[in-house]
Amino acid sequence: MAFVSFLIPCFVIGTDIAFSCQNTDDFVGASSPGDIVIGGLFAVHSEMLRPEEYPIKPVIQNCAGFEVQIFLQTLAMIHAIEMINNSTLLSGVTLGYEIYDTCAEVTKAMASALRFLGKFNSSKDVVEFKCNYSDYIPRIKAVTGASYSEVSMAVSRLLALQLIPQVSPASSAEILSDKIRFPSFFRTIPSDFHQTRAMAHLICESGWNWIGVIATDDDNGRFALESFGVQVMANNVCIAFKEMLPAYLSDNTFHTKVDHAVEKIVKETRVNVIVVFMRQFHVLKLFKKAIERNVNKIWIASDNWSAAVKISTIPNIRQLGTIVGFGFKSGDISTFQDFLRKLHEKPTDNNKFLHEYVMLLSVCAHLEYHDFQTCISNQSQDDLLQNVENKHQIWRDDFLNANIEPGFIHSTILAVYAIAHAIKGQCKDRNCKDHSAFTPWELLEELKKVTIIDDDKEIKFDSKGDMSTSYDVLLWKEIDGHMEITTMAEYDPEKGDFIFENEEKKKEFLDLKKVQSTCSQHCRPGQMKKVTESPHTCCYECVYCPENHYSNQTDMDYCYRCNNKTYWAPINSTTCYRKTIHFLAWTDWFAIFLLFLSAFGVVLVLSISVIFTKNLNTPVVKASGGLTVCYIILFGHFLIFLSTVFFIDEPTEFKCKTRQALFGISFALCISCILIKSLKILLAFSFDPKLQNFLKCMYKPIPTVVTCTGIQVIICTFWLIFRTPFVKQNFSIPRAIILECNEGSVVAFGIMLGYIAALAFICFIFAFKGRKLPENYNEAKFITFGMLIYFIAWIVFIPVYATTFGKYLPAVEIIVVLISNYGILCCTFLPKCYIIIYKQETNTKSAFLKMIYTYSSKSAGSVSVSQISLDSKSSSSRATISDSCKSEKNSVNGNSHFQVPGQRLIKGKVLPKNSARTMARKRLSSI
Repeated sequence: MAFVSFLIPCFVIGTDIAFSCQNTDDFVGASSPGDIVIGGLFAVHSEMLRPEEYPIKPVIQNCAGFEVQIFLQTLAMIHAIEMINNSTLLSGVTLGYEIYDTCAEVTKAMASALRFLGKFNSSKDVVEFKCNYSDYIPRIKAVTGASYSEVSMAVSRLLALQLIPQVSPASSAEILSDKIRFPSFFRTIPSDFHQTRAMAHLICESGWNWIGVIATDDDNGRFALESFGVQVMANNVCIAFKEMLPAYLSDNTFHTKVDHAVEKIVKETRVNVIVVFMRQFHVLKLFKKAIERNVNKIWIASDNWSAAVKISTIPNIRQLGTIVGFGFKSGDISTFQDFLRKLHEKPTDNNKFLHEYVMLLSVCAHLEYHDFQTCISNQSQDDLLQNVENKHQIWRDDFLNANIEPGFIHSTILAVYAIAHAIKGQCKDRNCKDHSAFTPWELLEELKKVTIIDDDKEIKFDSKGDMSTSYDVLLWKEIDGHMEITTMAEYDPEKGDFIFENEEKKKEFLDLKKVQSTCSQHCRPGQMKKVTESPHTCCYECVYCPENHYSNQTDMDYCYRCNNKTYWAPINSTTCYRKTIHFLAWTDWFAIFLLFLSAFGVVLVLSISVIFTKNLNTPVVKASGGLTVCYIILFGHFLIFLSTVFFIDEPTEFKCKTRQALFGISFALCISCILIKSLKILLAFSFDPKLQNFLKCMYKPIPTVVTCTGIQVIICTFWLIFRTPFVKQNFSIPRAIILECNEGSVVAFGIMLGYIAALAFICFIFAFKGRKLPENYNEAKFITFGMLIYFIAWIVFIPVYATTFGKYLPAVEIIVVLISNYGILCCTFLPKCYIIIYKQETNTKSAFLKMIYTYSSKSAGSVSVSQISLDSKSSSSRATISDSCKSEKNSVNGNSHFQVPGQRLIKGKVLPKNSARTMARKRLSSI
């Protein structure tokens, strides 16, 4: 530096002017007498010199590194006491003070605290040991300070022995709020808990989650780091690295660790935000090294240095990047600024700090602003000359005003006034000119109840001894080539919110988001974080949300699951979509095709009805059982075609209950009628007496139809009552909801189909028996073929129905119903329609008589041949064939049924022709 060359030849060190501690009075930095004396502890110097001799002796050493900002706090305390003495607050009682320099060392602070504990008016500074200090009167009634939390912790434990109130304007460690360990400690600032929460809030609001932290390796730094770690963890912010620097500049490893910290900052390229919990002289050393390495980051300053002018005036400070800090909320300090303007008029006899400052001015007066400040900080007490001339000529009024940290000055004044108000409360009924009028512990109780009016607001200590004042969010900005510390926002600890004065300030705050400080890229909506092998949760990969999951915000830890029943989402989705409801709608092309087939079937049924009605008296119609039976069968077919309508469109409870019951009962009715026809045909053309007797017993048309259909009605009724079908939502398809009918009971459904199958099988057996009927009366053959179609269709239906799902499941059953219905309808009626329309010559009585005559002749010949064959094999010479023939009334159509009369046949002869002709007429009459 340029000024260094001026320092060495500037002065000669004199042992008689060194501020060494020769006696206890030399130990006091500044003092003033009063009726009630208040102590003060301030780190006016940044370090205590280490002895060079060996062995080390228990001698209090001198200090170095004059701290102008802390010196200003001592002046603020003196100013506040003078204002109180000049006011009517204490009604004639004057306050005195004894201010000591802790040199930022616990050891020296403890020495000062021991002096505070010394008995009042004792010729020697003696601390008496007592079991009960209730009546003990120490030198001072209360203490203001200390500057650093580590010092306050040690001093407070010592002062707690006599419960001497300690009110600190600067110690913010969260642990000091513990009233069990620190029962006599108060402070006029918030706890670090609020500061670290505010920092975490700022970091979170700015979108940063990968940061570095540098702190001093002392109680204050460790506690601040611990509190900050808890706060950022709650906000999903990770600390990439933590660097701890030695608490004392005299530590031999200090510079090495500063270099290591800067290397770490340079190496961690993804870390663009650094939080610093350090004292000002630590920050000064760190920043100078960082500027050399061209480090450019966002620095978040703690209250210790956020408003430090000596740091903001470092050359090339702008190269470091953006500095955002949190400082204590300040009040009106205009009276203090007036006090500073007249400071050069003050005597320095009882204020060694002021005396030292004056000497520093004379030594460093020839230097420019920053060098001037560096010069003051670098001087030790042993280096100063006593001979100071032309003090008024070298006084620099602007320097002290420029170095004011308003938050600390305001909190120091508040601390003094809080003590003064507590003293006022104790002096209401006492003569406080007597130093023994009250004890410190009584003042402590009064201090807990103190309320101060500050800026028209009432403030007081809470149950933890803290004053919940707000923070100023400070932004260091370059204005006209100089770094200025401006207020960007206010942070309310109670609400946890940032308050902006105007939109411009808010824009400055939002501009911080432009800087990225994340371990990984932000995950977009539709993605989620997948933690990698890194121990930090902030280091992750972004993966797409799986199917049926979504994320609608950035950096989501997991994807939300859609309601699988009603919503779905594709891969990489930002929202869920409502599932489309599917069913076999009227507008579906396949449904239209099936409806067309059903409609065609209805038309076919109606057409057959018309044809049969017009040809009512023809043999074909009569041979089909008559118009009544045909109408019943055709009505059954019509209902079956109609039941397919209930399988289409959105399922309802009514449709689900109706469709299977209607189909089942209609099919049972249809097949039971066809069964009667099969019985009738078999009965008409059967030659076996035993079979005919059985068929005559079975052949009861109306009871048979009613019974067969009634059983199906009972099955369906029980089904609908006990396990009724219902509408079911099928969620098996990922993106759709299938509305379908649940049959309620698979067993009941199977019984219904099984019953129809049983009827069809019986019908098939009877029809198969009569498959060799006359050529023009071939109905049994077609009934057999129709039943085969039914069986094949429903056998195929079972596996297909079981393996099909989706909206086309009802279509499978419709197809089977149509196939089986068309098969039976066509096989039963189309051959007759063909004969009626195209073979009219065969649809006459004579044609039928001829056909039956031919069939009967063949049947009779067959019977004769069989009998002759049997006679030839007997041992008798004469064969007779005996057959009884009985005539009885036929129950069908009112015609009489008959049997062929048995005749005695002679070997080698045939039946006469008139016998076959008679049989044909009777069979036609029966049919």
